[in-house]
Amino acid sequence: MTLFGIDRLIADPALRAPLEGKRVALVAHPASVTKDLDHSLDVLAPLVKLTAAFGPQHGLKGDKQDNMVESADYRDPDLGIPVFSLYGEVRRPTAAMMAEFDVVLIDLQDLGCRIYTFITTLLYMIEAAAEHGKAVWVLDRPNPAGRPVEGTTLLPGWESFVGAGPMPMRHGLTLGELGHWFVDHYKLDVEYRVIAMKGWRPGEGPGFGWPADRIWINPSPNAANLNMARCYAGTVMLEGATLSEGRGTTRPLELFGAPDIDARAVMSEMESFAPQWIEGCKLREIWFEPTFHKHVGQLCHGIQIHAEGGFYGHEAFRPWRLQSLAFKAIRRLMPDYPLWRDFPYEYAFEKLAIDVINGGPGLREWVDDAASEAGDLDALAWPDEADWIAESRPFLLY
Repeated sequence: MTLFGIDRLIADPALRAPLEGKRVALVAHPASVTKDLDHSLDVLAPLVKLTAAFGPQHGLKGDKQDNMVESADYRDPDLGIPVFSLYGEVRRPTAAMMAEFDVVLIDLQDLGCRIYTFITTLLYMIEAAAEHGKAVWVLDRPNPAGRPVEGTTLLPGWESFVGAGPMPMRHGLTLGELGHWFVDHYKLDVEYRVIAMKGWRPGEGPGFGWPADRIWINPSPNAANLNMARCYAGTVMLEGATLSEGRGTTRPLELFGAPDIDARAVMSEMESFAPQWIEGCKLREIWFEPTFHKHVGQLCHGIQIHAEGGFYGHEAFRPWRLQSLAFKAIRRLMPDYPLWRDFPYEYAFEKLAIDVINGGPGLREWVDDAASEAGDLDALAWPDEADWIAESRPFLLY
């Protein structure tokens, strides 16, 4: 049995001993559950002095379905404690919020991707704790995408709520490990500790990051399964494109398409241009009709990515390159296709959403350059990936 941080904390009074007499807050979301599927808020309430709780994007219990939909503060009807939204009127906890507790427990399931906003919420909470003299404990959980690292490093000046710091798209760390890196990188003077997992072996199959003995609970409404978690570091870029990423279907962020593309031609061009980037998975032609979001009510021709079962190769699968290749294939087939969405993504104004997502313009420029080759993107990413692997190694706990 793999034990997550929350499982160990509730089972071991010695681990909880430093919390005696302290006012405790919890940052959690719907996937913050024990091995018995009890929510962390409920199991901690009898064991520690809970005085506040915080919900990240999508809410403490998952009240908001879509992206960029804010949640309000409220008071928990059973515990009578305030529940503050860190995706509402504020993204950073205020001084008044920080005054409600002495120690904050952060129990969030991440997807191992820089753009997933829970890691930025972690950073903001650590920074606020350093400012206000509070302690931060991370109750660690797996990185379901495992240890592979992929993508270019976020450039200076491109920090945002989906870009907490200079790391590649797939960071390969757990939330607890990433917190150690934040403390070191930003030179934060804060009491920080991790309640580590027991029995997590990210290099082993079949899960390669997600334990076979643990049930998947959506950490956000469109993170429905392990296949999505594996694909996400690539498919999340579709949020900056006019193509549908499958929102409004039952398999969001595992597929892409549009009413006006030829998916078979796209797959053929992908195989021709960079066959090495489609290894470790199976691409399947599909048709789908979103019930909401982009291309709502329109029949889309698309491609589903199956990084699962016998098709999955953990070391070979490169979702960031795979999705980049799909963009490139469409651009080569239809040079004038309106590929990039122009809207303020995560409140970053005057920057294209695709650039905000990637932490710089490099990927978009590679896609739009008619003369660029696959090796040109590798040349951008390989040094960044190697540097991050070396930089993050001291913080590995498993």
